[in-house]
Amino acid sequence: MLAEIRDLRLRLPHVLGVVVASVDGLLIAQDTHGVEPEVFAAMSAAQLGLGQQTVAAVRAGEFRESVTTATNGYVATFAAGASALLTVIAGRELNVARLHHEARPAAARIGELVRQAEQRRITEQYDPSSGKRSR
Repeated sequence: MLAEIRDLRLRLPHVLGVVVASVDGLLIAQDTHGVEPEVFAAMSAAQLGLGQQTVAAVRAGEFRESVTTATNGYVATFAAGASALLTVIAGRELNVARLHHEARPAAARIGELVRQAEQRRITEQYDPSSGKRSR
């Protein structure tokens, strides 16, 4: 996963940081400088919640992404599968169209990595001799 987020930073000039978080706001992976990654993971989950409420209010389907534009840059949060979020922090020179072009497939790949890790965890907890999950 770290390779995926580092590659994204290489492909996108002006990116200042990348955070991968669970939808519950827990930090999964990060490549950031100058921000508290744990705090940013929690804020990403808050952004997801707000986005979900917004799209639900207008019956627009499921949350996919949100881009916040500020005077000095951007913060973009992308759904990464059903269990994770990819948040990109960038300077104002960022090409937003390129952000979407690069980050959407990266979020899909990260979502798949998280899904596989969750599946491995479930499988590893299952004890085939007893037919029960271990705790």
